[in-house]
Amino acid sequence: MKKNIILSVALAAATTMGLVSCDKSSPKMDDKTPASAQKSGECAKIAYVEVDSIMTQYKFCKEYSKILETKGNNIQKTLATKQQQLQAAAANFQQKIQQNAYTREQAEAIQAGLQKQNNDLQVLNQRLSAEFQTETENFNKALHDSLQHYLAFYNKDKKYSLIFSKQGDNLLYADKAYDITNEVVAGLNKAYKGKATADKAKK
Repeated sequence: MKKNIILSVALAAATTMGLVSCDKSSPKMDDKTPASAQKSGECAKIAYVEVDSIMTQYKFCKEYSKILETKGNNIQKTLATKQQQLQAAAANFQQKIQQNAYTREQAEAIQAGLQKQNNDLQVLNQRLSAEFQTETENFNKALHDSLQHYLAFYNKDKKYSLIFSKQGDNLLYADKAYDITNEVVAGLNKAYKGKATADKAKK
C-alpha cells in the first residue's frame, strides 16, 4: 500500500509540469539561459523542475503523503486482523469437524457463517480500497492544481516557453542553468503557508 502511494503521488507530480504557452512577443531571455538558446525569432526559453524535490520539499505534498500513508497502513491492519480472525475460525471449524463435534446441521450453519464472513471481508476490502483510491486521486488533483496554478503565476514574469518535469532519467541531459526547482519549491511553500494561515484565521 505504501509503495502504491509513493508511485501514485510521484506519477501525479511528474505529469503536472506541462507546457506553458509561448509568448513570442517577449523574446528576451533570462540571464542564466545559455547563449546557444538565444536565437532571434525563436521561442526557446525553457526550464525544468526536479519532481523528486517537489515530493520531498513541498510541504503540502509531504503532509498529505503522511496522511495517505497512515490511512493506507490502517486499512492494511484492519483487513489483516479480520483475515487472521477468519482463518483462525476456519481452522477451528476444520478441527471440530475432524473430531465429529458437530451435527450435520450445525456444521452447515457454521460453514455458511464462515462463508458470509469471507464475503463481508471482500466487500470491506473493496470499499476501503475504493475510499483510499478516491482520496489518493483527490490529493493528486489538488497537487496538480496547486502546481499548475503556481507555475502560471510564476511564469507571468519569467515567460518561459516550456517548463519540463525532470524525474529519474526521463531527460537524458539537463543543463543546471535551466533548473528552477529551488525557486518553484520556495514559491509553493510560501503560497501554501499563506493559505494555511488564512484558513486558520477563518476558524
